[in-house]
Amino acid sequence: MRWDELFADLEAQYDAAQDAELAAEVSDRTRRELALVRLVDRLRPVVGQPVMLRVTGAGALEGRLIGVGPDWLLLGELGGREALVALPAVLSVGGLTAQSASAGSEGKVAARLTMAFALRGIVRDRSAVTLTYIDGATTTGTFDRVGSDFVEIAEHPPGELRRRDVVRTVRTVPLAAVATVRRS
Repeated sequence: MRWDELFADLEAQYDAAQDAELAAEVSDRTRRELALVRLVDRLRPVVGQPVMLRVTGAGALEGRLIGVGPDWLLLGELGGREALVALPAVLSVGGLTAQSASAGSEGKVAARLTMAFALRGIVRDRSAVTLTYIDGATTTGTFDRVGSDFVEIAEHPPGELRRRDVVRTVRTVPLAAVATVRRS
């Protein structure tokens, strides 16, 4: 065997080992980066696009994704209604693209716009709502107040304004029990 053939063979083995090491490092970094991606990061690139959801207690929902928060999404349903959907109640999402937003790229303010924050907007405008629980039951009424992990709803018949004489009861609901909220 000639010396230059031996050195060429050793150099090829070294190059192959370097290529394998680089490929392993790239694969490992890709897995680590993917591990940081949250569902909201997958949803943000498709805001404005149609999606199909499967939601605990509410079943299948379809529509255009209007907005995404850290623990909620807003769906413009077929027929013009909007549904505020609690992200923990989402079982699956169809219609996503291969794109993901970078983890944490939503900004500090947007990261604090939680479900409780969104529900406080509904409290301010005194809209009548239909709340769907994660067990599929529903309650109609008007939100009175929202805490850090609960909402209080004054139950009254649909189509009625919240008045003392039509309120059946005021119910406190943990946010963990909420699947969807729709304005009536």
